[in-house]
Amino acid sequence: MNVAVIGLGLIGGSLLRALAAHGHHVVGYDAGEQTREAARGLARAAELPPSADPGTRTIVIKGDWQVAESIPEAVAGAELVVLAVPLPALPGVLAELTGHPGLITDVTSVKGPVRDLLHGRRFVGGHPMAGKESSGFLASEPHLFDGCAWVLCLEEDGTDLADWLTLAGLVTTLGARVVPVTAAEHDRVVAEISHVPHLLAAALSTVLTGNPLAGTLAAGSFRDGTRVAGTRPELIAAMCGGNAPAVREVLGGILAELRSYGRELVAPDPIAALTERLRVPSELRRAWPAAPGEPAELTAEPGALLALGRAGGWVTAVRDDQVSTMRPGSDRNSS
Repeated sequence: MNVAVIGLGLIGGSLLRALAAHGHHVVGYDAGEQTREAARGLARAAELPPSADPGTRTIVIKGDWQVAESIPEAVAGAELVVLAVPLPALPGVLAELTGHPGLITDVTSVKGPVRDLLHGRRFVGGHPMAGKESSGFLASEPHLFDGCAWVLCLEEDGTDLADWLTLAGLVTTLGARVVPVTAAEHDRVVAEISHVPHLLAAALSTVLTGNPLAGTLAAGSFRDGTRVAGTRPELIAAMCGGNAPAVREVLGGILAELRSYGRELVAPDPIAALTERLRVPSELRRAWPAAPGEPAELTAEPGALLALGRAGGWVTAVRDDQVSTMRPGSDRNSS
């Protein structure tokens, strides 16, 4: 497939490399000249012949890609355009895609606003649940998506099923698990499991302000709880601000939960009160992630696919109008 990737940060750069590694013709573009040069440099490195000196380390990267100097140049002849830029940059990018007939998808962490921006275009919203606290093309890796959940939005009255299946087939060949959900369902859930956790990590990190003793004593729990606070502030702000209604609602629930722990701390026996209060969260966390259930085949129909996603299931492969699926083990006997 001929694919254009617009934006070569961690996700876009990793996708460029993964697609090339799987034999697709890929052209990338990034607004940053240094990023474009870094991408070109790695593509050239991929073309180096094996070294005759067995003591010399050889860079071995399957596949190759091109880097364009403009968006129109990148998308010329592309069957699929992947938008891998932050939400605030999307309107400017879309202005340069006017009249482009190919399928468009994105990797943005909020889906409702992107769906609204792309209204009337041939579009399927996407979001790979993969990443790390480092960013930029130099942090990219072609195996970033191995085993990750990759949301592909499916609106029963607004998504072309053939286009959805084309993307699902492509994504599953990259090693990802495709989860079909609506944009609204996605935005609520990512507020719960990604956006609000970024804000909590940022808030917890502020205890280091003027507190060198805390910095010295901090260990595993602090490291794990604050890891994503190291993400670029612009990226956290774009994901949370772009999903503000859902983030506000979820944040309110989490704050209420934290306040309830505060009430347990003033109980006559705070240890006993907290022990009982923490049993359910402890059990939930230890049971996550659920083991996969049994593989199953499903006829590709929007209602059935959305039911699969709502049950926590995913698509592992696409063959014509049939999809191979898997559900969490705890759900294997439902529908």
